[in-house]
Amino acid sequence: MATKKSNPQAVQHTLKRARQWPVLDRTKAYPLAEAVKLLKDCANTKFDESVDVAINLGVDPKLADQQIRGTVAMPHGNGKKLRVVVFAKGDAAVAAEKAGADLVGAEELADKIKKGWLAFDRVVATPDCMAIVGQLGQILGPKGLMPNPKLGTVTPNAAKAVQDIKAGMTEYRVEKAGIVQAQVAKASFAPKQLEDNIAALVSAVKAAKPSSVKGVYMQKVTISTTMGPGIKVDFNAIA
Repeated sequence: MATKKSNPQAVQHTLKRARQWPVLDRTKAYPLAEAVKLLKDCANTKFDESVDVAINLGVDPKLADQQIRGTVAMPHGNGKKLRVVVFAKGDAAVAAEKAGADLVGAEELADKIKKGWLAFDRVVATPDCMAIVGQLGQILGPKGLMPNPKLGTVTPNAAKAVQDIKAGMTEYRVEKAGIVQAQVAKASFAPKQLEDNIAALVSAVKAAKPSSVKGVYMQKVTISTTMGPGIKVDFNAIA
């Protein structure tokens, strides 16, 4: 079997960037403010890196009541520019368009998606259009795009859902390995904005703890930029 050759230039670039990072104690969980300062010190690329949070949970995602999933409003937005499509009719469709939806429709929108168009990041639907959206289950489902009442994306007030998403409403869900990962900001955000957004996600996941979890629920919280190292955060002080 052929082995993949490493790119010497890429390796040297990574090593050069690593030498520019502050010294990190990989075993230490830093207070949030200190962790954010280190994170910003590590964000030294030419582009505005994303800030991601990874939360290791002591859950079994195979169990229905331990499939942690929800949404949380980022106090300062999450730095994403999301494209939102809405399945709605009548006044609800007009309101969704005014709220900033990228495309609004019903049967014609479903036909467009069936033909392979997927240039969007979120799907919102009013309850009366769910029969239409249901036809797209095999397309939207595997991509995690199916509207869901628990996430606020199946709602009679589609306009508000669009506004919330555009303002930074962030979806989170536990992966097979028991980890929740989500983008909460950009590295250019002010330190206090980063702290607030990180705390918002951690608090939301804490509050979502199922009663069936008997062991340690939240095990580790790590923050990182797109190209930076993981920095452990002491989450115990986050309400």
